[in-house]
Amino acid sequence: MSEFDRHTRVNKFEKRRKNTKLMSILISAAIFLIVLLIGMWIFGPDDEPANTDETTSDEKTNDTADDEAEDTETDENTEQDSEASNDEDSSQTEESSSDTEESDSTEDEGTTNDNVDKEPTEPNSDDDNVIEAYTGAWQPVGTEQTGPHTTQFVTESQDWKEMEKAIRLATGLSEEEMETYWIGNGGDQKAIGTVTNKAETEIYRVYISWVDGQGWQPTLVEVLKELEKNDN
Repeated sequence: MSEFDRHTRVNKFEKRRKNTKLMSILISAAIFLIVLLIGMWIFGPDDEPANTDETTSDEKTNDTADDEAEDTETDENTEQDSEASNDEDSSQTEESSSDTEESDSTEDEGTTNDNVDKEPTEPNSDDDNVIEAYTGAWQPVGTEQTGPHTTQFVTESQDWKEMEKAIRLATGLSEEEMETYWIGNGGDQKAIGTVTNKAETEIYRVYISWVDGQGWQPTLVEVLKELEKNDN
C-alpha cells in the first residue's frame, strides 16, 4: 500500500469520527431541550392565569354587585326624595287651602280685624251693669234682602241672621261660639242684641243700625257684668 492511500484512509477515518462526535453532541443537546420543555410544561405556572381569570371574574362580580347596590340605593333615595317632595307639596297645598277656607269663613261671618281699632267710649252712667263701651270702624255686613226693609225679629228670618252677623262682627265671636240671648227693637231701623260666649264669661250688648242696600252696621258695643233678665 502506498503512502498516499494510507494517508487517505486515515483522513476518512478521522473525518468519520469527528462527524460521529458532532452527531452525539447534537443529539444530547436536543434531548436536553426536549426534557427541559417537558419539565416546564409539567411543572410550569399553568394555574396562575386560571387563578388570575377567576380573581378578575370575582372582582367584576363584586363590582357589578356594588354598582347594582349603588343604583338601588340611588333609586330608593330618589323615590324617598320624590315622596318627601310630594308630601311637602301636598302639605303646603292643604295649608293654603285651609288658610283660604279660614279666610272665606272669616269673611262670611263678618269677624274682620276692623274691631281691633275700637275706640273706648263713656258707658251709660245710669247703667251700673256696663263695664266698658267702645265703637269701631265697622262697615255694613251686606244683605241678601231686596226691596223696602222691615225689621223682622223672628229667629228663622233672613233679617235675624244678618243681625247676628253684624253682632259677631262687632264682638269678634264666631258663629259656633256666640250664644244669642236676646235681640230687640232699638228704634226706627235699629236693633239691640245681647249675646255671650258659650261659657258666658263674655257678655255683650250690641247696637246696630240698618243701612239701605248695605245691611246692618254695628254702632256701639257695651261689655256687661251679667246678663239682664229684662232682655227677653
